[in-house]
Amino acid sequence: MIKTSIEKDIAIVQLNNGKVNTITHQLVEELRRTFESLETNETVKGVVLTGHTGAFSAGLDVLEMAENTAEQAHAFWVSYFGALQAMVRYSKPFVCAITGFAPAGGTIFTLCADYRIMAEEPKHFIGMHEFKLSMQIPELMMDLWCYTLGEQKAFQALQDAKLFSAQEALAVNIVQAIAPAEEVLSRAIEHLEKCIAVYAPVYVESKRLARKQLLALVDRDIDQLASDFVYFGKDPQLKALIDQFANRLKQK
Repeated sequence: MIKTSIEKDIAIVQLNNGKVNTITHQLVEELRRTFESLETNETVKGVVLTGHTGAFSAGLDVLEMAENTAEQAHAFWVSYFGALQAMVRYSKPFVCAITGFAPAGGTIFTLCADYRIMAEEPKHFIGMHEFKLSMQIPELMMDLWCYTLGEQKAFQALQDAKLFSAQEALAVNIVQAIAPAEEVLSRAIEHLEKCIAVYAPVYVESKRLARKQLLALVDRDIDQLASDFVYFGKDPQLKALIDQFANRLKQK
């Protein structure tokens, strides 16, 4: 689910779950463990998170969600929130190479990075479009979305079920750079190398100071956050909506 390669002092972490990198329990658990391991790996000076060409991540695996028991759903959200915690807490330089479409849960992964560069292809979008399906966004994910855009703009985009093109995402600072798809990873590595060139203690401390609010957002009881969201999800209408969406996916 997660493929990690280390080239010199840079770790390339690739989401590797099928053609579109849907987010499953196994994927988020492996992602959490990977970032926690890289944090203490003294030979690694920085990380690039990437996906497949044309697909960073299609978001949560709705088929898995529809089949989960309450206990399985709780375990999934603990692992998902844990992965977000591990990525935000990663103290060394961290760049996200958004190689393709990255809606919803995929968008939130990208927001954990220090710097984001996105492929500027016509069919590549990023953003939170859950209102299109009347699906609730968990609190921690909503916090990261609002931290990035500001509450008013984030909620407006949510009401519009807005998916941003690369150019639109750049204009509102969801991403900090765009590039042709074939250049995204190399450009991400180039930026990471620039960050690594900064004396490491200076970069780490500056990152901590600049992201105090973001760090505070993930410094939460993720078990309680998961319990709260699973309880909210017991609404029969919400369960029916997820089942309907899952059934449509099965028919494709």
